[in-house]
Amino acid sequence: MERVIIELFIKHFKLQGDLPLGDDAGALNLGDEWLIATNDMLVRSTDVPDIMTPEQVGFKVFTMNVSDVAAMGGKPIGFLFSLGVPKDTDMDYLEGVAEGIAEASEFYETPIISADTNEACDLIIDGIALGKTKRLLTRSGAKPGDLVCVTGDIGRALAGLKVYFEGIDIEEKTRKILYEKLLEPKARVKEGTTLSKYANAAIDISDGMSKELHLIAEMSKVKIIIDTEKLPIREEVFEVAKLLGLDPIEVALASGEEFELIFTIPEEHLNKLDFDFAVIGRVEKGEGVYLRRNGKLEKMPILGWEHLANP
Repeated sequence: MERVIIELFIKHFKLQGDLPLGDDAGALNLGDEWLIATNDMLVRSTDVPDIMTPEQVGFKVFTMNVSDVAAMGGKPIGFLFSLGVPKDTDMDYLEGVAEGIAEASEFYETPIISADTNEACDLIIDGIALGKTKRLLTRSGAKPGDLVCVTGDIGRALAGLKVYFEGIDIEEKTRKILYEKLLEPKARVKEGTTLSKYANAAIDISDGMSKELHLIAEMSKVKIIIDTEKLPIREEVFEVAKLLGLDPIEVALASGEEFELIFTIPEEHLNKLDFDFAVIGRVEKGEGVYLRRNGKLEKMPILGWEHLANP
C-alpha cells in the first residue's frame, strides 16, 4: 500500500529535481557539487517501542535522515524538523526528545537550522536533512561485475524487537547487544562520504536488506546474487531465531532500521575503503535477487517493513 501511494503521487509530479524521485534522497545539481535533501517521519504509535527513551527517539529521527544523505554519498550540512504534539503530551518527555536531537546534532556534527511545531493527534517528528557531495550515489548505478557489500552487521534490530514483543528470557548481555541496534542505531556518514568516490550504487537499510536489494536490482536493471554464508549476522541473532523457530537468514534479511549501507563497487576499489564491511555477493547481467544457500540458488523473498501493509 505504501508503494502504491508513493507511485500515485509521483505520477502527478512533472517538475522534479535534477535527480528523479525514487532514491534515498532528492538532489539538485549546483555545478561542481550536488545538494542532497531528504525527509523522514517518525510517529510515536507506529515507530517507537515502549522501551525507547525520549532521548533515543530524538536521536533516532536525526539518524533516520542523515542516513539517507550518507546513502547518497553526502556529508550532512543541516537538519530541520517539524513537531506535531498532542495536547496531553508530557513536557518532560518532550524535553527528552529535544535533548536527543541536540545530542545527535553534535554526534553527526550537523547544525539544526529550522523547526516548526503544531498540534497533532499523535507525537510526530518529521525530519529533514541536507547534505552535499561531489559525486552522487544512487540505487540505479549497480553494474555487472560489481561486488555487493554491506557495512556492520544485520539482524539485531528485528531480533531485539522480537525479544521485546515475545518476552523471551535471554541473558542480559545478549539483550543489551540486540537492543543497542534496536534503540540506538547510528548512520554510516563517514562510510557514505568515502563510498561517493568509489562505489557505483548504494542504499541504506531502513525497511530491510531484502527490500533494499530488490530496489537496487530493479532500478539498476541487474541481477544480484547473495551468498548466505557471507552475511554478517551476529551469534545473538542466531540464538533468538532458534528460540523462536525462525530462519536466522530471513530474520537478518527482514530486519529494518539497521541504517547500514548496502553498496556495489568494482573489485579493484575494495582496498581503498578505510572502514569495516563484508562482501556478500555479486552483480550480474539479468534481473532479480537470488540467494546462494548450500550451493543452490533460490529467489530471495521480498521481506521487510512497509507502512499500511497487512500484518
